[in-house]
Amino acid sequence: MDMHTVVVGTSGTTAEDVVAVARHGARVELSSAAVDALAASRLIVDALAAKPEPVYGVSTGFGALASRHISTELRAQLQRNIVRSHAAGMGPRVEREVVRALMFLRLKTVASGHTGVRPEVAQTMADVLNAGITPVVHEYGSLGCSGDLAPLSHCALTLMGEGDAEGPDGTVRPAGELLAAHGITPVELREKEGLALLNGTDGMLGMLVMALADLRTLYTSADITAALSLEALLGTDKVLAPELHAIRPHPGQGVSADNMLRVLAGSGLTGHHQDDAPRVQDAYSVRCAPQVNGAGRDTLDYAAVVAGRELASSVDNPVVLPDGRVESNGNFHGAPVAYVLDFLAIVAADLGSICERRTDRLLDKNRSHGLPPFLADDAGVDSGLMIAQYTQAALVSEMKRLAVPASADSIPSSAMQEDHVSMGWSAARKLRTAVDNLARIVAVELYAATRAVEIRAAEGLVPAPASQAAVAALRAAGAEGPGPDRFLAPDLAAADTFVREGRLVAAVEPVTGPLA
Repeated sequence: MDMHTVVVGTSGTTAEDVVAVARHGARVELSSAAVDALAASRLIVDALAAKPEPVYGVSTGFGALASRHISTELRAQLQRNIVRSHAAGMGPRVEREVVRALMFLRLKTVASGHTGVRPEVAQTMADVLNAGITPVVHEYGSLGCSGDLAPLSHCALTLMGEGDAEGPDGTVRPAGELLAAHGITPVELREKEGLALLNGTDGMLGMLVMALADLRTLYTSADITAALSLEALLGTDKVLAPELHAIRPHPGQGVSADNMLRVLAGSGLTGHHQDDAPRVQDAYSVRCAPQVNGAGRDTLDYAAVVAGRELASSVDNPVVLPDGRVESNGNFHGAPVAYVLDFLAIVAADLGSICERRTDRLLDKNRSHGLPPFLADDAGVDSGLMIAQYTQAALVSEMKRLAVPASADSIPSSAMQEDHVSMGWSAARKLRTAVDNLARIVAVELYAATRAVEIRAAEGLVPAPASQAAVAALRAAGAEGPGPDRFLAPDLAAADTFVREGRLVAAVEPVTGPLA
C-alpha cells in the first residue's frame, strides 16, 4: 500500500487526492481543524436533539416519512434502520476503486463540519479506508437523488459492522469480522449520523474524477494516433499550423494541433499530396482531428471545473450552518455532476468515431494512397487487420449507445417526495464503460497506424522520430509489426494495455517534449 498520506480538512479535497486514495491506497488522516469542526457541529446537533421541537433528520423520519416526530429512545434505532433499509442495492459488485472514492468523498463532506457527525465516526471511516476494507456495493440502487443512497448505505453498513466487505487480501467476509481483525470498533450511530452518511453525490463524483484522469491520457494518446494516421496516409501537416488555429481560438483545438505537429516533426511521409494520387486536401477524419479532439478537451476542462466545485462542497441534508442553524436543502441533487458525466460520454463517443474512420481509411486500398489492402502481407491469402476494424466498429457503435444521456431521464420515488432525480450514478456507470471502450478504440487505430507507418518505411519513406519511438515501444510491449496473419487478439490486448497505461504518451515525449 502506498505510504503517501492525504490529510482531510474542512474545505474539501482535490482530484489528485481522490485518485491517490481510490487507486493507489494512500492513507487518510483527519486534520486537527476537521476534528474541531466535527466536535463543534455535533454540539449543535445534540442541543437540537434535546429540544421538544422536531428537526428534520435529527428527531424526525426521512423523505416522505419526515412528518413523524421520533422519541428520544427510538432515535438510535432510527439511524440504524435507515442504513439497513437503504442498503438495498442489487446486481454485480462495483469496482474497488469506485467504492474507495465513494467512502473518501463522504468522509470529505463529513469532515467539513456541516453534517453534525461525531469525530469518532469520521475517524472510523478513515480507519476502514486505511485498513484496505472495501464494502460490497452493488451496481443498482442509486437515482442520483438524494445522492447515491444505496451505495453509500452499503458503506455505512460496514461502519456498523454489518453486511459484507472485501478485505485487503481480496476475500469477501462479514464486515464485523474484518473490523475485528483490524482492531476497529463498529460505530453506534446517534441522531443525524445515519442520514449524514447516505446523503451525497460521492459515487458519481468519484467516478467523474477518475474518468477525467483516464480521458486526459486518452485524448493525448488520440492526438498521437491521429498524427500517425495522417503520416501513414501521406497527409499534409500544414493544416496543423498555429496561425490557422489562432483564428479559431478554441483552447483545446490549438493544444491538439500542437501535439500532432510535434509528433510529426521531421517526418519524411507528410506532404505528398501531389505525388502519384494528387489530392487538394485530406479527408475530414484526418484534417479535422484537432477540431474534434480539441472540442473534447474543452469539454473535459468544463467537467473538471464542475468536479472542482463539487470537491469543495459539503453535500448533505440537513446541514449545520456556522450560525448554528440546521437547515434542509436540495444540495444533494446530482444534476450538475450528471450533466457533465453525460457530456463526457458524448465526446468520448465522437472521439472513438473519428479514430475508427481513420482506421478504415488506412485499410481501404482505394483511399489509403498506396497501402496494401487491409495492411495485409499477401492480400487474399492474408486478411490483415480486416476484423480488427470490425471489432473497433462494434466498440464505436456501443459508444454511441452509451452516449444517450442518462440525465435526460427522471423517475419519481419516495411517494412522490423525491419526484425529480438526476440519474447521475447511471451516467457515471455508463461513462466508465465508455472510457474502457475508448481505450480499445484508440489502441486499434494505434495498431493499424504503426503497421502502416512501418510499411511506408520499408518503401524508403522515413517516419518522424516520434513515430519511430512509438512503433519501437509498441513492438517491445508485445504488439507485433507487419507480416503474415497471426492470432490477432493478443496483439490488440497488448496495444490496449499500452494505451490505457499511458505508455504511448511516455514513449513519444522524450522526442517531442511534454505533450498536453
